[in-house]
Amino acid sequence: MGRPRKQRRQPHGSAWYWKQTNCWYYTLPGTKKRVGLNDGEGERIRGKENRQLAERALAQVRVSGQMQDEEDTGTNEEWLVARVCSEYLQYCERSLKAGNISQSHRNNSAVFLNDLCGYCGALKVSELKKSHIQTWIENHSGWKSRATHRSVIAIVLAAFNRAEDLHDVPSPLKGLKKPRSQPRLHSISPEDEKLLYKSTEERFRNFLFAAIHTGLRPFCELAKLTADEVEVTERGMMWRVYSSKTKKTRKIPISAVVAKLTRKRMLDAPKGSGKPLFRNTQGNSWKRMTGVVRFIMIKKKLGWDRDPVKRGYSCYTCRHTFAHRMLSGYWNGGAGCSIETLAELIGDTPKVAFDHYGKEWGQHYQEPLWAAIGIERKAGRATARAKAARRRSA
Repeated sequence: MGRPRKQRRQPHGSAWYWKQTNCWYYTLPGTKKRVGLNDGEGERIRGKENRQLAERALAQVRVSGQMQDEEDTGTNEEWLVARVCSEYLQYCERSLKAGNISQSHRNNSAVFLNDLCGYCGALKVSELKKSHIQTWIENHSGWKSRATHRSVIAIVLAAFNRAEDLHDVPSPLKGLKKPRSQPRLHSISPEDEKLLYKSTEERFRNFLFAAIHTGLRPFCELAKLTADEVEVTERGMMWRVYSSKTKKTRKIPISAVVAKLTRKRMLDAPKGSGKPLFRNTQGNSWKRMTGVVRFIMIKKKLGWDRDPVKRGYSCYTCRHTFAHRMLSGYWNGGAGCSIETLAELIGDTPKVAFDHYGKEWGQHYQEPLWAAIGIERKAGRATARAKAARRRSA
């Protein structure tokens, strides 16, 4: 006897779920071509529990006649590189209005993808090679840093991956590698910190002070903080921080000096006012462009623009400075915090925090290495004072 015939999980012409992509599809009649089902906003329907939504979307496809159109022309249609870029830029525009992506990502995508279209937009997707992308990048002498190359490739890959995900256009760029990230591990010294404060007005000085002492992302977190996110507990003040980058909220404890500054700023921006605590001279929240221009002016004023290291300082260096000081024990007698603690405070995963800061500055990473070769850690000032006090009391 032959094998019993397997029963279909669902009848012909119905929506079906593919676990590998966590998405819903339908199959064009007379073909093996799968077509993804989208919701009313053009986004792919995901999740096994959304069968009813998928069936409703499939019914709309049948009523509109789109299924027949795709059967007649869709299988033979050749996508051009320009169309892939255009589809992604339209998605960026919709997502920006919905608040799902940042303005900078939308702007960078427009610059890079429009430039790519000028280079090979008329090329068929099936004819595009990874070497085309590499040559295109190398032709831009202004794109020197690995970070820029990484950003360009990430956006191009996102555009082609979205076309494959939503329109089943096979991406020819699978396996295209991005350069490894090289974090800019600049940390502002206490001496340079004082010079920084002296070289700017009070509003920007308060903004930089809070950034160095909290490690918040300057513009997508700190600049948007209001008094409604401030909470006072028995142990001290805490901030409830929402990041538009990670789409997550975390609560972090605040040091006494920052809490004092916060209470002062809350006099002008109390709870319920909706005003950011750290505002510019016009009374608005600090924007990335404004902050960049201010910091460039400070560097020119102090002559840092001619220093090979200090010319790389920026508002984001305040976040790196916080990470350096936390890991090195700057505020707790040299003990230093763990990578997991730092990751929770700055809103990164432990892996990202370790890759960026741990190997270079992490005491908890370096101490076992020194101990393994028989060199013990020297006691910090606070630890030494504590030991001396214990000896005197004995």
